[in-house]
Amino acid sequence: MAEWLKICQIKDLKESEPYEYDHDERKLMLIKIQKDIFATDRICTHAYANLTNGFMNEKERTITCPLHMSNFRLSDGVPLNLPAEEPLKTYQTKIEDGSIYVLIE
Repeated sequence: MAEWLKICQIKDLKESEPYEYDHDERKLMLIKIQKDIFATDRICTHAYANLTNGFMNEKERTITCPLHMSNFRLSDGVPLNLPAEEPLKTYQTKIEDGSIYVLIE
């Protein structure tokens, strides 16, 4: 069953800086770029690397894995280069009363 999970306040997010959040077995990251908020899994699909330690590209809206340099598009999680082949799981977000929510299915 899907549920909206309150993650943080909008003021807690710094521009283009990954924000980590754990929920049960899920390791999520949120990233605010201008007025958009992206939510994805934060572990690289190629090897167990924490993407919050990676490199942000605000213009392209991507994050690069610090381990093997796979580049992921934040909007849909698709890897843009090898070695990663599987996309990151992405999550729908919403803002209500200054709080950020992520839809967990």
